Amino acid sequence: MGTVTPFPLPQGRPSQIGFERLELTRILDLYGRMVSAGHWRDYAIELGQDAAVFAAFRRAAERPEFRIEKRPALRQKQGMWALVGEHGAVLKRGQELSPVLAPIERRLMKLVDE
Repeated sequence: MGTVTPFPLPQGRPSQIGFERLELTRILDLYGRMVSAGHWRDYAIELGQDAAVFAAFRRAAERPEFRIEKRPALRQKQGMWALVGEHGAVLKRGQELSPVLAPIERRLMKLVDE
């Protein structure tokens, strides 16, 4: 009694992929600006074994307008960050988060400019 047996994890691979604090801060900052511009209304975060996904919605009852995916397994190949559109097409891939978010940033500038 009183013995704690640790649950075995796969070697070399975390059980769940997540966003680091600075990454999530950058994403939520963009989300807040899109909300204040009246374009987005809701978001969801999914943390899985292969990827962490931030999805932004125009309305809660629809498919997400954009998904920001972090897949560390693709770090050496295509880049671990991906911006996925509403219909599942990959709009931008990269090693860094900022260039992947650039198309949304440009869209925000157009929304504010109008």
